[in-house]
Amino acid sequence: MASTIRVRAISSGDITEVQALIQHPMDSGYVKDAQGQAIPPHFIQQLTFEYDGKAVLVADWGPAVSKDPYVKFSFKGAKKGDELKVSWVDNTGSSDATTAKIQ
Repeated sequence: MASTIRVRAISSGDITEVQALIQHPMDSGYVKDAQGQAIPPHFIQQLTFEYDGKAVLVADWGPAVSKDPYVKFSFKGAKKGDELKVSWVDNTGSSDATTAKIQ
């Protein structure tokens, strides 16, 4: 199965800019379907970006984050050719992870 995470990391000098798009329904549990039944909560609880074995960004999320979230941030210390690992875990126990080479 293909990863739900699309990530791009570009290094310029000692700053690396990261952009990630995650395909996930991010259902809050408060929305109803066409039959009036509540759609159960299904959202990412933790999103982690790791470089060189250390977390550079950890986000603890809840049901208020929108569907297919987009994340953009920068950090110092990486260089071109290094790898960045991205992973998430949701409230149902599902997870996904991928790595991207820094360009």
